[in-house]
Amino acid sequence: MVRRRHALFFFFALVGLFGSASARAAVFSPTSFTLSNGLQIIVVPNPIAPVVSQMVWYKVGSSDEKRGEYGLAHYLEHLMFRGTTTIPPGDFSKMIAAQGGEDNAFTSYDYTSYFEEVAADRLPMIMQMEADRMHNLKIMAETALPELQVVLDERQQRTDNNPEGRFIEKLDHHFMPHHPYGRPVIGWKKGIEKFTALDAQKFYKAHYAPNNAVVVISGAVKVEDVMRLAAAIYGPLPRRSIEQRPPLPPAPLPKTTRLVETDAGIDQPQLIWRLSAPSYATQKGSEAYAYEVLAEALDGGDSGVLYQKLAMTKGLASLIETSYDPDARGGTSFTIAASPQPGKSPELLEQALRQEIAARAATGLEAEVVERAKKRLERSALFAREGLLFPGYAFGMAVTTGHKVSDVESWPERIRAVTVDQVNTALRDLASTQHQTLGLLLPDPHAPPPPRESQPPSLHQGTGVR
Repeated sequence: MVRRRHALFFFFALVGLFGSASARAAVFSPTSFTLSNGLQIIVVPNPIAPVVSQMVWYKVGSSDEKRGEYGLAHYLEHLMFRGTTTIPPGDFSKMIAAQGGEDNAFTSYDYTSYFEEVAADRLPMIMQMEADRMHNLKIMAETALPELQVVLDERQQRTDNNPEGRFIEKLDHHFMPHHPYGRPVIGWKKGIEKFTALDAQKFYKAHYAPNNAVVVISGAVKVEDVMRLAAAIYGPLPRRSIEQRPPLPPAPLPKTTRLVETDAGIDQPQLIWRLSAPSYATQKGSEAYAYEVLAEALDGGDSGVLYQKLAMTKGLASLIETSYDPDARGGTSFTIAASPQPGKSPELLEQALRQEIAARAATGLEAEVVERAKKRLERSALFAREGLLFPGYAFGMAVTTGHKVSDVESWPERIRAVTVDQVNTALRDLASTQHQTLGLLLPDPHAPPPPRESQPPSLHQGTGVR
């Protein structure tokens, strides 16, 4: 089910999801408790409206797949909507919609998540439904086979028939070859075609259990009510022996690479530059927080350093943005994406971008630039704190990648503690890394105009909302 991780999920990531949600979570002082079966429950009361959200996160994603399983985590996500011993195939979402609610799911490299938004008094219903499919999922050939075709159609639409999708898949493989993060979350067509109901059932039993999940509930709830409901509804689910999650191998460090592709399906050149960077999990100190500030300083919309220089001053870029994902279990990437102004050479934009990064690394960012970036991050956190799903994303992403609730709550203080020297050290390290891939996706000069407008590139890889 691909996505709003291009429309919903990655919107959060691109605007600093972990930061925004984390800051807001600290304000709400979440309550976390663990049931005897190992299921962690996190509650964030928010009485602003009589609604509630529930996000169920499983600590398994495409990076946990073995050879022959590539794409299986995402396939199972689809099958979670195909019925249990009490809910007929296809009725899960219909039942939510009948109550005026919404539900969906997404798969990523390091986790799989399912969520619902309903009126607050329907919380027991959605908890019962999630508890049901956590333990009683029915995977039958007669429902699994048609869903496999849905996944194949999804891959064809999002990747095989999509110029940007094809390019991003190649770029990720160039950037991290022979690494889980270099594989498409949805899998490759030939591998997907071989999946059976039995494959999905084995994966379900190996990874889906209360002791391998976390539930985040936010909205118009009382902590004591959620504790009572969780004990009654989720508590009876038995623990299961699950596959232990091995650590991710270190990301390979190939020489600097450059990928240039032409495609008749686009009419606007696109530049995507991936550079290796530490994540929360792999940082040696606290440099990941400096990279977050750096990303905001370089991007920051119209006020960002790169946009001001390359778009406003030199008139070379029509779009330029940065993205950094610190919550990965393994090493991560710092990405800069740009499109040239009509009539401007993408190669000239590339040259100017490289020169600007090198020059800024040599001179350093000014103190006022760094402070403005920190303040923008804090303001975005305050503006986002009333969002119903933000606690679910913040805590779910953190806990499933090996972090604690307290790590999320301390985010604002850690951002405020970032110094100018730390940000400039991050910038110098970024500019000098030998692990980077710059990709150019160019229109085919001999092709007729495409029948549709080309979509801007997604900076991330994954599959998401149905």
